[in-house]
Amino acid sequence: MQIERIIKRPLVLTEKGNALREGENKYLFEVARDANKQEIKEAVETLFKVSVVGVNTLIVRGRLRRMGRGHAKTQNWKKAIVEVKAGDTIDLGGGETAEGSEG
Repeated sequence: MQIERIIKRPLVLTEKGNALREGENKYLFEVARDANKQEIKEAVETLFKVSVVGVNTLIVRGRLRRMGRGHAKTQNWKKAIVEVKAGDTIDLGGGETAEGSEG
């Protein structure tokens, strides 16, 4: 499987994700459902140039949503919790504002 297809997006907007990132040096990602832990570890190490200590994965169940009059179920997806070595960080590119942008 190609590295770019393994990691779909980082999950940065949750309180739990922020607490894990700051306290335990762990990052949350949405990954391909057929990716295993070894593939996720290699993908994170190659894309972000960090050393991965451990990977935990879980399948998040889809929810029932209203679609007009009826109901539909959203797709199940896979979440990965990636722990990196102490001192390594992953820049997810969110939150900071550029200085000097007055106006």
